[in-house]
Amino acid sequence: MVSWLKRFAPRSLGGQIAVLIAVALLIAQAINFAIIFQGRRAVRLQSVIQPAVTRVIDAEERIATGRFRPGPRARVRLAPANPIAGSTTREAAVEAALRAELVDLGLRTGAIVTQVRPIDPNDPRIAALPPRQKRRMLRAGHELIIAIERPAGDWLVLRSFWPRGDGPLVATLLVQTLILYLALLLPLLWATRRISGPLRSLASAARRFQPGDDEPPLEERGPYDVRALIAAFNQLRGRVSAMLEEKDRMLGAIGHDLRTPLAALRVRIESVDDDGDRTKMAETIDEMNKTLDDILSFARLGRSSEPAVATDLGALVEAVAEDFHALGAAVEVAEAPRITLKLRPALMRRALRNLIDNAVKYGGGAQVSIVSRPAEVAILIVDDGPGIPEDRLEQVFEPFVRVEGSRNRDTGGAGLGLALARAIVREAGGDIALENRAEGGLEATVLLPRR
Repeated sequence: MVSWLKRFAPRSLGGQIAVLIAVALLIAQAINFAIIFQGRRAVRLQSVIQPAVTRVIDAEERIATGRFRPGPRARVRLAPANPIAGSTTREAAVEAALRAELVDLGLRTGAIVTQVRPIDPNDPRIAALPPRQKRRMLRAGHELIIAIERPAGDWLVLRSFWPRGDGPLVATLLVQTLILYLALLLPLLWATRRISGPLRSLASAARRFQPGDDEPPLEERGPYDVRALIAAFNQLRGRVSAMLEEKDRMLGAIGHDLRTPLAALRVRIESVDDDGDRTKMAETIDEMNKTLDDILSFARLGRSSEPAVATDLGALVEAVAEDFHALGAAVEVAEAPRITLKLRPALMRRALRNLIDNAVKYGGGAQVSIVSRPAEVAILIVDDGPGIPEDRLEQVFEPFVRVEGSRNRDTGGAGLGLALARAIVREAGGDIALENRAEGGLEATVLLPRR
């Protein structure tokens, strides 16, 4: 039941408030209906009981004095036997209340039987009634027959109009409820829309926010509290952008200050006579430059000045593979259909290069293929290396994390390659997953959405 309610309950602010008010009104109206129906039943009961008691007392007095001579239009008459024996439309409440009233007045009675039946407009007794009383009887629609057994064995029979069912009252109450719903819910829906509209715009702007975008400030509209929230968001967005710009300037200065001495060292090692020492020193400096590039690129991710453009994914993968072919690496690319995606090509090229570079270093080569799917495109990079322990497959995506054993620092790098690759792919709306193959080696899957 709870899961069903969660599934079909409205999720918007306006919908939830409207449903809450509607349910509260429904409960209030149900209580109101119950009170009205109970009161109406009590009034109807009294409108029958009191006149009936009065007529019974009057009839008993007339019978006792020998003056009881009912005419054809009389509402009280004597019958030698119960005229409504076997009634199936009895009103037990009327019988009980009438008996209680007669007992209180000291009148002894036997059985009391009632019957509700439709009024026949052609009944001679109805035709003999005064016009006003006749109209009341016909409007009531039904008449109540009350048969009271006297101690003498005969029966007093009374007739009274009995109002129709509660249909007219129900219709009136339903119309009243509808008017109440319209009077309350329409202004409420307007008010909640005035609140939820700006909130939806705010949520959309927060999801779209990318530092460095030249998007204008969000319009401040809605009630005061919502306008204050939008103003705070605009200010926060400005502060975040300013902080990131300051960070970029600082990173640029740090990169310049670090590359300058590295470049000086690169020049100075040329004077080293030993070729082996000079080569090792040059490799160390190159590794330091690469690590510095990775760190700066990772720190600047999300602030790229490169726009997303329509890119031929197959051509991009081929270009990365050609770079490795030039270095003598064994990288094979399977033929793939032409697929165009909107990407930042330089960043995606770097992500693929990092993944293929790992496959070449730890597996001796890489096999790259592109698989087209209805909603996404998968780039599979497979190697024949030792793989990664299952409990470390996610951990290796964290910055500066490296797997010990075959994948150690002897192969170079600071543990930023996979972290940078995943960050680039996620910025493009995709993701990277690693999986050990049953036949040995590792498979890296780059998933990119079609959009």
